[in-house]
Amino acid sequence: MSNETQGSVPLRVEADIVASRQVVRKLAVQLKFSLVDQTKMITAASELSRNTVVYGGGGEMEWELLTDGIKQGLRLRFRDQGPGIADLDLALKDGWTSGNGMGLGLSGSKRLVHEFELESAVGVGTCVSVTRWK
Repeated sequence: MSNETQGSVPLRVEADIVASRQVVRKLAVQLKFSLVDQTKMITAASELSRNTVVYGGGGEMEWELLTDGIKQGLRLRFRDQGPGIADLDLALKDGWTSGNGMGLGLSGSKRLVHEFELESAVGVGTCVSVTRWK
């Protein structure tokens, strides 16, 4: 993994959520993120991986190591071809959930990263992109 600058992890079943967390942990360590930044990125990855499996019906996490001048970062994209999100504003509100969760997945993940993008179309699927810079 040390020479790779991008890759992907399938997100189909519960065990894949654990695998995605492990990949993000390795990448965050490789980038020499502080322990706090590692934890934030791993937590965001865990929440978004779970959303992809549970609500999106499965998909994948794509990862990419970024360089912007002297800054280094990690971008994660979570894609699914699930039912999509009808109301993006509502979905980003704390406490809103379409299932049995606490409703902190999207809004909580957004607070843990520097850049957050959410694209979704009903009947097409969802893509959430998060980036954290060192």
